[in-house]
Amino acid sequence: MKVTAKVIINQGALKKLAEAEKQALEMTAESVLTDIVTSAVVPKQTGDLERSGHVDASGLGQGKVKIVFDTPYARRHYWHPEYNFRTDKNPNAQGKWMESYHAGDKRKFVEETYARLLKTAAKGLVK
Repeated sequence: MKVTAKVIINQGALKKLAEAEKQALEMTAESVLTDIVTSAVVPKQTGDLERSGHVDASGLGQGKVKIVFDTPYARRHYWHPEYNFRTDKNPNAQGKWMESYHAGDKRKFVEETYARLLKTAAKGLVK
């Protein structure tokens, strides 16, 4: 018995899917940043640290995006959760405020957001 198969790869659909992946990744990062701000976890005195948060999509071609908080003291506040952050302006202020999105209880939020945005951006290519 002999079986023959012919596979035709739709290059146009693959390109659309690759672009949809990039778009969904960047939009997911924006959603995470928005959730960080609305969850009120960034330490806040004047609001400069919270306002400095932005998405760096310069590595999007390699499938990487960064959420950056860009103040001279951002690193010190992030890596020192033992600090006694004031909670009058942001009641959930804490150090390592992005950790829950990486390995904690908000990881599922990231995964579900990416899946939903990819499905939307792919316009029918992803079910």
